[in-house]
Amino acid sequence: MSYRCFGATNCCKGDTTTTTNNNNPGQTKAQEIATDNVKLFSYNSLRSATRNFHPSNRIGAGGFGIVYKGVLRDGTLVAVKSLSVESKQGKDGFVTEIRVISNIKHPNLLELIGCCVEDNNRILIYEYMENNSLSTALLGSKGKHIAMGWATRAAICLGIANGLAFLHEEAEPHVVHRDIKASNVLLDGNLQPKIGDFGLAKLFPDNVTHLSTRVAGTIGYLAPEYALLGQLTKKADIYSFGVLVLEIISGRSSSKVAFGEDLLVLVEWTWKLWKEERPLDIVDPELTEYPEKEVMRFMKVALFCTQAAANQRPNMKQVVKMLSKDVNLNDKAITEPGVYRTHTSKHSGGGSSVETSSSHKNKSKQSLDVPANSIYFDSSEEMLPR
Repeated sequence: MSYRCFGATNCCKGDTTTTTNNNNPGQTKAQEIATDNVKLFSYNSLRSATRNFHPSNRIGAGGFGIVYKGVLRDGTLVAVKSLSVESKQGKDGFVTEIRVISNIKHPNLLELIGCCVEDNNRILIYEYMENNSLSTALLGSKGKHIAMGWATRAAICLGIANGLAFLHEEAEPHVVHRDIKASNVLLDGNLQPKIGDFGLAKLFPDNVTHLSTRVAGTIGYLAPEYALLGQLTKKADIYSFGVLVLEIISGRSSSKVAFGEDLLVLVEWTWKLWKEERPLDIVDPELTEYPEKEVMRFMKVALFCTQAAANQRPNMKQVVKMLSKDVNLNDKAITEPGVYRTHTSKHSGGGSSVETSSSHKNKSKQSLDVPANSIYFDSSEEMLPR
């Protein structure tokens, strides 16, 4: 299928080799991928939309590229992500993003509108999100900070959970994002969250339970078993989601803030407060009023998601239920979280530069069998099928 887009009639298909033709010698085509729902934009149209990629239009960076705000000829606001042509990861990410999200739609997934493959340019065009990323809006500097009450934060957590549940259970094939974090959650004008940046994502056919792959992601969000062994499952995303929920509750970054004299990371600090029976001390001081019972439920969900043993973490459908319904959760089923470290601290005793918390070491030998009925709800609640 071909699309006409600002004078271009083409389809974003081809191979990764450089081909020479009479009209445009040396033009490089993209690896052949299905892009029936993605328009092809000309480089000139994007240069015009971003005022020649002017620095004042820059709205973000990451994922091996720079993101610019753009205005198309019809007045549509877009986010234009120019990927690094020098980076193999950037080129791979371009192909992966199109392959993964060009044919899936969900209210909590960032929509890919189109792409540009012209000479050495690799550019992705997304819907524009007025309030930038969750990292900027909630965890960023005061100048860009957006005050969020508990109801807004809870809705953001549930929206992200719904998006992940769709990727894990409904998208065909299933998708593991691999880089769930605050900067990859974008917020629209109503602060509705949308998961973006699928450059590291992996496709999981129905018959595949895990993949052995190069470790990728962001320190502070990495599940310890994935970081150490390179065995990727959906539970790696679930761990990252748990960390993200704690960031939303606390208003503090997992990757930038250390807590206490032992320099604990956010997950460890939350667990310390949990064991000391003062978990609400983690709540963002900006939240002067909040429903304690609901905040506690969200915190328990985060702790379930970050448990050291991956098999003990819930799946995303269970997470959605736990977040969306006023259910009683089984406190006794929560086990100690695992933590992946790449730096030394007083807590780690200055040992290896790569280690996990004691919890991961202790739990790693336990049985991989999980009870057939859900362990997350107390006996008075309806059990979820596994």
